[in-house]
Amino acid sequence: MEPIDIRKQRLKIENINALPTVPGTFKKISAVLGKPGVTLDEISRFIAGDPALTTKVLKMVNSAAYGFPGRISSVSHAIMLLGLNVVKGLLLGVSVFEMMEKVMGGLWTHSLAVAAVARAVAERKGVKDPEEISIAGLLHDLGKVILMLEYQPLYEEAMARAAAKQIPIAEAEQALFLENHAAIGLWLAEKWHFPANLVEVIGYHHRPNAARLAPMETAIVHFADILVRARGAGYAGDSLVPVVHPAAFQLLALKEADLREILVKLEGSLDESDGPIFET
Repeated sequence: MEPIDIRKQRLKIENINALPTVPGTFKKISAVLGKPGVTLDEISRFIAGDPALTTKVLKMVNSAAYGFPGRISSVSHAIMLLGLNVVKGLLLGVSVFEMMEKVMGGLWTHSLAVAAVARAVAERKGVKDPEEISIAGLLHDLGKVILMLEYQPLYEEAMARAAAKQIPIAEAEQALFLENHAAIGLWLAEKWHFPANLVEVIGYHHRPNAARLAPMETAIVHFADILVRARGAGYAGDSLVPVVHPAAFQLLALKEADLREILVKLEGSLDESDGPIFET
């Protein structure tokens, strides 16, 4: 197959609520998130109007990734604790869950584990708003979902090429789309008015040295992604375990005690992801 210049289709990708292959719930959520100046009250009413979505949000916010296990019993409580940026990301996370499992078996397990590890690292480093870093971990591979939904045969070719040549999936994506999933995730995060730090983490999680606004946050998700791959948790499009970028390794400066605590959190998230988190 001929490569697709995905950059020429950026507007199409950004207007995801108009894409024919995207499920209805995701379209509605992306339309809400893309509304300039959307408020917590509007989001709260939107969630409350969908009992199934309410259940999914509460199950997610009480999961290991967010550090409030069993303590949050209402959407209004979740919104009060987490704030607008995290709730927007949370909504997006629960809406892509089913798509992740349909387009790439194991991607949800990988993403949930990265979210849990990213939060654990952020807490160890004393980073402000670790929940936002957890959201970035959850959504770091969003671009893969969109590529698979819209260009499935070509994306399957990318995964086959990555396996045959033993190269990272991002490299195979670049060859077939002239961009990779990180760039597409960045486009969408900008379109949905996520904070600049979160946009940068999603866009540069494979190139943490390129981060300017959020180098620590980007290094955290970069490290979390690699640690989860090394553990063999889930599947993210290839079976390789990259080396942690030297700049990220130096910036994080994790000690042995830090790593032990982070690994405990990782195992906890994997135990949780064995079951159908969003079964209703």
